[in-house]
Amino acid sequence: MDHIVTVQDAVTAFADYMEPTDAELDAIEREMPAILANVELLDAQIATLDRTPNEVDARRIRRARRRALAARVALINRTTGTSQRGGAA
Repeated sequence: MDHIVTVQDAVTAFADYMEPTDAELDAIEREMPAILANVELLDAQIATLDRTPNEVDARRIRRARRRALAARVALINRTTGTSQRGGAA
């Protein structure tokens, strides 16, 4: 009979390494505006799942979609500007 303790030891053996690194936390912080914009878009879309969207709902979804796109573009512009090394500019 196998005991759960052996499985638990195997699962928790790397618990110290499961925490995000400082670099990963910084990356999440940089991406937070895009994440929040996507959440806002999902909220707007979820609100209309059980009914026919009216004009106000459609406007809310369009605005949220534009904000999410703008946040993604800003994120891409920030990351490509900092990651280019060498080469002709």
